[in-house]
Amino acid sequence: MNMKRLFILGSGGFGRTVGEAAKLTGDWEEIAMLDDNFPQVSLSGHFEVVGRSQDLKRIAAGYDAAICAIGNGQVRKKLTESILDTGLSLATIIHPRAYVSADATVGAGTSIMAGVVVGPYAKVGRGCILNANATADHDSIMEDYAHLGVGVAIAGSATLREGAWLQAGRSAGYGVDVPAWEVWK
Repeated sequence: MNMKRLFILGSGGFGRTVGEAAKLTGDWEEIAMLDDNFPQVSLSGHFEVVGRSQDLKRIAAGYDAAICAIGNGQVRKKLTESILDTGLSLATIIHPRAYVSADATVGAGTSIMAGVVVGPYAKVGRGCILNANATADHDSIMEDYAHLGVGVAIAGSATLREGAWLQAGRSAGYGVDVPAWEVWK
């Protein structure tokens, strides 16, 4: 197995959750974080915070891949594009206790947490978040930077347009189309 170095943009609770999932995959030899509260914040859980987002270009040279672990979709999009501008690969982190159908597609820079189910022929874009116990059922579409909160389900053929966010407790039924950047609380 080829062990690599990963850094995560964002050292808050979700950053630690993504870090734990990445560690559990066994694919990463080193995991570090960037956070704009550095140097006041130098440790987040078990993960070292090594710089701020403005240090991205300098730090990128020492890593194999990166992922943005920030819930705000606009910020996640901006920072994900900054990662790509460095030439660094986007990591896709899939918790080992998630199920992703072999017939689904998942874009780069996406975080899929524990208990998630991604059904057959579902399409998940770049930089998406599928938080703990969420479901993207068969033939559903999550465009880039869409976000399913904890326990959220989208039914077959539902679509979340770019940056749409269904927060914990919300769902989208069969064929529902959630507009771009809309947040359902």
